[in-house]
Amino acid sequence: MSELTITLLRLGYLVLLWVFVLAAIGVLRKDIYGTRITPRLAGRSTGTPAPSSPGRSTRPTRLVVTDGSLTGTTLPLTSSAILIGRAPACTLVLDDDYSSSRHARIFPQGEQWVVEDLGSTNGTYIGEQRLAEPTILPAGTPVRIGQTVLELQR
Repeated sequence: MSELTITLLRLGYLVLLWVFVLAAIGVLRKDIYGTRITPRLAGRSTGTPAPSSPGRSTRPTRLVVTDGSLTGTTLPLTSSAILIGRAPACTLVLDDDYSSSRHARIFPQGEQWVVEDLGSTNGTYIGEQRLAEPTILPAGTPVRIGQTVLELQR
């Protein structure tokens, strides 16, 4: 082999080694600093409850985070489901190591709201009871997902 070929092979090997080192650093950085949570303005309430008619005052109008890193976050309840987890595609993105990517969902069923665990590792709890099946969620009942506590409010 010529000396030029050997030099090119050495440089190629050096570049490949640096690509591997930078990839390893990227993985370590993600593990140390966690998943980047991007703020989402859509779906966030300004703290003002949604107006309700006199006949519907007993129905919850918002989902409020009462404990955890997102305490005070409020989501208005509409006719669509609320997906909760660490994935950026979720309606409520949790910065919680004990929650799964797609942890749970809260969805309307008739005049009631139902909470369902989506096969999470650490479970979804109402009080001390772990959810095994979709359960009707009354207003004011705390739901614990990892270190985050949520509840439906009027």
